[in-house]
Amino acid sequence: MILEGIEALKSFLEEPRNIVIVGHRNPDGDAMGSALALKHYLDKKGHKATVVVPNEYPKFLHWLPGSKTTYRFDWQNSQSQRAINTSEIIFLLDFNALHRVGSDMQKTLEKYPNDFAMIDHHQQPDAVKYMYSDVTICSTSQMVYQFIEMNNDLELIDADIATCLYTGIMTDTGSFRFRSTTSTTHRIIASLIDKGAENDKIHNNVYDANSYNRLLLLGQALSNLQILPTYNTAYITLSSEEKKRFDFQKGDTEGVVNYALSLKGIIFAAIFIEDSEQGIIKISFRSKGGFSVNQFSRNHFNGGGHDNAAGGKSCISMGETVTEFVSLLPKYQKELEESYED
Repeated sequence: MILEGIEALKSFLEEPRNIVIVGHRNPDGDAMGSALALKHYLDKKGHKATVVVPNEYPKFLHWLPGSKTTYRFDWQNSQSQRAINTSEIIFLLDFNALHRVGSDMQKTLEKYPNDFAMIDHHQQPDAVKYMYSDVTICSTSQMVYQFIEMNNDLELIDADIATCLYTGIMTDTGSFRFRSTTSTTHRIIASLIDKGAENDKIHNNVYDANSYNRLLLLGQALSNLQILPTYNTAYITLSSEEKKRFDFQKGDTEGVVNYALSLKGIIFAAIFIEDSEQGIIKISFRSKGGFSVNQFSRNHFNGGGHDNAAGGKSCISMGETVTEFVSLLPKYQKELEESYED
């Protein structure tokens, strides 16, 4: 755990401030849940907090309390720039380096004259003045809860804050099934339910709001599933044409990689998704046991994340990317065999 300048940050926040809270590009449940929860908390403390995200986030998160006040940097650029330029501090949530916001927003943040405060659980964070980093914690939303606790303000957590935090923790732990879900996590979840988080409604809003086309896209993804039993590995591909055929919407591929990981005997899973807008192949990696997809992605696919969940990208074609991925597996065969969990 890294705690850098937290006491100084507490002192800085003793007076009302204009604050911007930034999440990473392609925000997920944890990014949005933690950012909105922190906004509600800071507003209750007398600050003026604004959430700015680089681009659109999944529609199944639009119901979150405070979502309608969020600015999208790519679409509401003037409002986003104004909020950033008039802020006295920027909180960076759920990402460890400025490049994670995308090149346009990165350029703006690199010119920012004031200080950053980072709350994040990813490995190898960039240095900022104020930092709360802990790679052992399951989600940034849990860290926001613990940040509020550090400030002796748990009594300020209301139903809106509890709902946002519960959503972030739930989505980043795969509904509390990942190894990073600790007894502390469950105690925090119990507290959030006590404070007004309606767990059944949250689950329904996130996981039971599929469109017909999203299910068809899932069917296409599963039909593309390939298994490499020698390496206890499985992967899925989705082309731009396939996404277009099923009217792809932001968030439609969320969690699809976990279907590959759910196969008996598979401990390493990947999904390769063609993104014609960015001209890249977006990659998500998942693993079980001791095989670090964070290190694998850092080594080969310009990415990173956590030991058992990471992302990356490729700037070559889908076919070339998959060929490269498969060609790397023999180098990791021993690690994959030793990581196997029966």
